[in-house]
Amino acid sequence: MKKSAIFIAFLCAQLSFGQAFTGKGDVKFQIGANFQSNGTGIMGSLDFGVGENISLGIASAYLLGIDKITTIEGNEEPFAKFEDRFDLRARFNANLGNVINVDENFDVYPGLYASLKNFGGHLGARYFFTSGFGVFTEVSVPISKYNTDPLSPAEKLHNQASVNVGASFNI
Repeated sequence: MKKSAIFIAFLCAQLSFGQAFTGKGDVKFQIGANFQSNGTGIMGSLDFGVGENISLGIASAYLLGIDKITTIEGNEEPFAKFEDRFDLRARFNANLGNVINVDENFDVYPGLYASLKNFGGHLGARYFFTSGFGVFTEVSVPISKYNTDPLSPAEKLHNQASVNVGASFNI
């Protein structure tokens, strides 16, 4: 009986360790670095589980350390405007961790997003070390840009492929 109780306690403890995506009601917050051509910044996202393998969320990025931007006319401006540095996205994720079944702490999530600048897709992966903390990486690529005119260098920010890397938290 004592061995059975220890085994059940151990099993429950193992099940409580960081599952990457648990389905409806699951909430993930991610914060990290955003890397893209001509800009590096910070990003954050918040995803809400609405089904067994589906989550909806928002994401935002702000680029830092942009010294100069060259306009279409060839003039150099000291900084990109706020609207060029900032992007906000509504996103849809298909959480496939339990489908590919590599590890219960690992999740792969392809998805689509609609942002202030474009419509695109992303592919991300996250791994949880504990029930509340993990790491993630994500690659985003625009599919369709809203501005069909030739883009200035400042308008190309957030209108190109980008990579995000950072920490993921269960809320």
